[in-house]
Amino acid sequence: MLESHTMTDGDEVVADVTPEATWRQPLCEPFLRELPVTTASVSVFNRDGGQSTVCASDPIAARLDELQLELGEGPQWDALRSAQAVLVPSLHDEGASRWPTFTVGAIELGVLALFAFPMFIGAATVGVVGLSAAKTGTLDASQLATAVRLARSITRRSVQWALEEARDDLTAEVPAAPAMRRELHQATGMILAQLDITATEAFARLRAHAFATSRSVEEVARSVVTRELDFRDLPH
Repeated sequence: MLESHTMTDGDEVVADVTPEATWRQPLCEPFLRELPVTTASVSVFNRDGGQSTVCASDPIAARLDELQLELGEGPQWDALRSAQAVLVPSLHDEGASRWPTFTVGAIELGVLALFAFPMFIGAATVGVVGLSAAKTGTLDASQLATAVRLARSITRRSVQWALEEARDDLTAEVPAAPAMRRELHQATGMILAQLDITATEAFARLRAHAFATSRSVEEVARSVVTRELDFRDLPH
């Protein structure tokens, strides 16, 4: 079991990453306050495979989300597909066999344990809360219940935030939280039209090209939208 503790500036994992490392979104803060974790993020998904990170507690949380988006593997995808919590108390012991590439990146960030909790509206899984810890260990029954309760309490606000963000071109970029904003959806639509494929397949092509070229998904999307990159010119 992970022991609860209060982090100080001296022991916070992300203290040396960026000045924005101490920034917190209100959606993420309860998880950091009530659970023995070091980072938190909240992501909302739509039916076309689009993802929006509506909250990231710090750059490490943001990068964990970005890695999973780029690679198509990681605890948030497993939680989304299974509609069940994914608990990995030791990435060294379990991560490599489940998500080999993602695990390498996560460990390089100083992450040793990961937990993902699906969010529901009715029977539909609409998002995932991603938590990480800088030391190995599991969550006890009381902590698991707390995580589920907190995830339930923020679900509707998270979805509303994502919807407002998607339809408002002037929405300010959320600090330290890369997201599937309008440009990424536009790029997916352009690839869909270029290759005559589904939205899900178009996004998969976008993500695969980003990984193959060592670029972020957002960078590739921008190239598509500005017409610097046409997927019809790429080998299939």
